[in-house]
Parts: sequence; C-alpha cells; structure tokens
Amino acid sequence: MKRLLTSASVLVALAVPSFAEGTKIGVITTLSGPAGYLGEQIRNGLKLGLDATGAAYELVVEDDGRDPNTGVQIADRMLNEEGITLLTGIVFSNVSGAVVPEVTDAGAIYVSPNAAPSGLAGAKCHPNYFVVSWQNDSLHEASGAAAKKLGYTSAVALAPNYQAGKDAIAGFTREFGGEVTEIYTGVEQSDFASEMAQIRDKAPQVVFQFHPGGQGIAFLKQYQQAGLLGNIPMVLSEPSYDGVILKAVGPAAVGLTGTTHWNADFDNAASKAMVAEWAAAFPETPLTTYAQQAYDTGLLIGGALNKAGGEDVAALQAAIKAADFASTRGNFAFGQNQHPVQDWYLTAIEADAAGNPVIVTKEKIIEAAGDVYAADCKM
Repeated sequence: MKRLLTSASVLVALAVPSFAEGTKIGVITTLSGPAGYLGEQIRNGLKLGLDATGAAYELVVEDDGRDPNTGVQIADRMLNEEGITLLTGIVFSNVSGAVVPEVTDAGAIYVSPNAAPSGLAGAKCHPNYFVVSWQNDSLHEASGAAAKKLGYTSAVALAPNYQAGKDAIAGFTREFGGEVTEIYTGVEQSDFASEMAQIRDKAPQVVFQFHPGGQGIAFLKQYQQAGLLGNIPMVLSEPSYDGVILKAVGPAAVGLTGTTHWNADFDNAASKAMVAEWAAAFPETPLTTYAQQAYDTGLLIGGALNKAGGEDVAALQAAIKAADFASTRGNFAFGQNQHPVQDWYLTAIEADAAGNPVIVTKEKIIEAAGDVYAADCKM
C-alpha cells in the first residue's frame, strides 16, 4: 500500500488516498489493565468478521491504555506516519471523544465497534464517523425500559464519572421514568464499599449499574459480599454482565436481569456462524457483545472494502454507509447520524446444568430504535 506524505502535506494527501489490496486498518483499543480483555475481544472479533468477508487487509493494533492522550498520539502516528485512513477499535468514550475528531478532521474514516459518546452523535456528527454498536444512551435506555416494565418505581443508578457513565445514567433515567438516585464512581475505582452503604441506606426497589470490564467483576462480587444480591434486584445493560464477568462471579450472578441488542442464543445464520467460529478459535474464552460488535464491524468494513476496491475514501465511505451486510443481531440499519437503528431484548441470567450462569433471551422490549441525538445531526 502506498504510504502517505508526512508533515504539513498530510491533510491534503489524506483527502484523496486510495484503498489498495491488503488495506491497512488501524485498531486503537485497550489491551492492558483490568479492562484489557475488552480490547482483546474487539481485536479478535474484528479479525474473525473481516476473515468471513474474504477481504484483503492488514490490522495495525496498538494499546491506548484507556488514556485519551495516548489514543490521540497513536492516531496521529497512524494517520501521518503509517498512511492509515481507516481506523476502528476504541473501547472507552473518553478516548473516542478525543480520537474521532482527530481522525475525521484528517479526512480519514473511523468505524466504532463500541464507544459512542453523545457528544459525537448529534450536532457534531460527521460523514466519516460510523457506529456499529449502539449510541451510549440507547444502550442503557433499554435497561430503563426493562426496569419500568418490571414495575419498579425507584432506583439507584451507578456509573463511572466519565462521558459513557453520564450517558448511561441519562439513558436509563430517560426510559425508567421513576425516582432515580444518581451515584458516580471513579473511572479506575475497585472498592465500592461506600456505594454499597449508600444503596443499603437508600433501599431502592432496583439497582442499575454500568461498570464494564474489571470494574464490573469487582462491583458484582462486592454487591454479593455486602448481602445485597438477592435482596435488592439489579437490572443491567450488556457491558455489566458479559460472559467474562459472569464467569468470574459464578453462580451468584444467577437471577440478575439484563438487556442486550444481541445474545449467543439468537437464531439467525450470521450469529450462528460467528458463535461457531469463535468457539473454534477461542474455545476457552467467553464470547461477549464486544466481540460480536467487532465481528459485525469486520463484516461491514470487509464488505465495503470488497465493494469499493481500490477507490478513494469517498467510495469507501459510501460503501460503509450502505450497510450491506447481514448483522449477527438480525435487524440493523444506520440512522441519520450513522448510528444503529436496532432492536433490544430482555434477558435473564439463569443456571445451566452445572449451576453456572448463562444468559437467556426472553423477549424483545424495544423495536427499531435509534437514539435521541440523531435529529440534531444535519448530514
């Protein structure tokens, strides 16, 4: 692949790059620390999805360490030194909020397999910015709708104090409609004793909490140790009860309620193929929605690369926008702001034959939903 110019000429050069055989795809993701497995799921799912399309590609993967400044430095190097004009992979919204404008301002394309902060979904939307997962708020609106459907009227909602956490509580509250006590935790916090005391004191009908990765494991274990699990019901969005978290928590997680846009028991050809491919490639590693979202991202990008061939960014942008792929979640389309319009489901954490927790899909609770910011996007 032809390398692009560096220094002051790069912005001009990036405006008209070509996508040749074996396109380089920049993957900026989190591979270290307690949340490192999230980036591993995204990297591995992306590769499986790309491979399924037969597209010629090369992944250039780097660890952002969950740090926005590191993410920007990596993006700058990929854009200006590596000549990469198609990027993906970011897990966390604070990193995404810093990196995505850097990418789109350079005339390159960013396709998100996970993070989708509200600030980039409305008036600051961009033709070269796509989200395959969900918009942050809508992810948790499903949990709010589920808690309301189950008849709860008071809740304590907890989330880390950064953009995705704020979007999480906003989304849950928007659809829940009842009384919500908001508690913001530290981004790297692992001891939740104070929060457990606050929950016990408030005695809500239900708890909603968004803590992905290692934080999610710590929170659920401490919720159990505090004697709250089984006494105060919990409704969770998919990042807070992924397969890795459930494996770490074990049988104590049985009885929790969740919401998701995809589950491993979905009965469609694309999902079944992905589940089988993952089991063959990573038999000891639970398949999570992070990997599923990345697999769909790989299907989308790979199909677009096949369609656009060696044409320029505009051709690839148009091919991605067409979203001509069979999603593992079933129904999928891009809305006005190039974020998903999709269905949401209620799930239950039940015990398998060995007593271990397994996620079981119960019913569709929201159909063909976009996000509240799309109307402000003027593309």
